[in-house]
Amino acid sequence: QVQLVESGGGLVQAGGSLRLSCAASGRTISTYGMGWFRQAPGKEREFVAAISAGGGSTAYADSVKGRFTISRDNAKNAVYLQMNSLKPEDTAVYYCAADPVGYRRSYSPQRYDYWGQGTQVTVSS
Repeated sequence: QVQLVESGGGLVQAGGSLRLSCAASGRTISTYGMGWFRQAPGKEREFVAAISAGGGSTAYADSVKGRFTISRDNAKNAVYLQMNSLKPEDTAVYYCAADPVGYRRSYSPQRYDYWGQGTQVTVSS
């Protein structure tokens, strides 16, 4: 079992930055592909970014490409999402998730076995 806990969310003005963290426990995530998803009120959960187990390969949604950066530190059993140039449409609950197939950077939530509880990000205009 992998337990995931997100942190770092908050209220920020448009154009600002936040860094989300996802701390894992229970077992090492060094063999897991990791992803960030988000869900705004009344909308489906959507893919944001993913990173392969070794960290050498990443993928991003078009809506965040060039503004967000996913990274991981397997020694700390953690994954991060640096969010710059935030926009009001980035407002959502952000979730990290673990995919047991480490080489994948999957866009599909169904690929992920473990999920955190989420952290709220609110961007004001």
